[in-house]
Amino acid sequence: MADKEIALLQGQIERLYEKKFDLEAWKSHTIIFFERIFGKDSSKLKMIKDLGYDYSSWNLRDTAAAGKTSDKDPVLLQAEEILKAAITELETLGLPQTNKEKEKIRELLQDELTGKNFKELEALIQSEDNEKTEKITKILDELEKEKLTSIVLKLLTD
Repeated sequence: MADKEIALLQGQIERLYEKKFDLEAWKSHTIIFFERIFGKDSSKLKMIKDLGYDYSSWNLRDTAAAGKTSDKDPVLLQAEEILKAAITELETLGLPQTNKEKEKIRELLQDELTGKNFKELEALIQSEDNEKTEKITKILDELEKEKLTSIVLKLLTD
């Protein structure tokens, strides 16, 4: 499970309410954690980068006119919600598998399988077939022992 990652993000929630809170420093730490956990293309990462205060005169005027004065800082609330959603995702779904890992496995299988077997396997992986697991197992069972050994060896050593 993603216990270490969850602990890091919970620590970031706690840091939001420190007396000497610095949003930019907090964002820097959080961005580093999110890049490592979710990847550089994560939508959560973009949300953290976009956090900030709007000091434009229009925003200040609209806030004052609407009487929007809250005990809670809206930027901190938004930051906390992003972190909570990320924690829930990790608790529920676990760590995301990076595209690099998937691509590496795909390339490895393409190298080791015949064209026909690879195409069948790829079609099965993307299908919604109820017997997908059994069919994939059958394809892998038909492989020579040396090919299976080679695939496992490359997975373990790369």
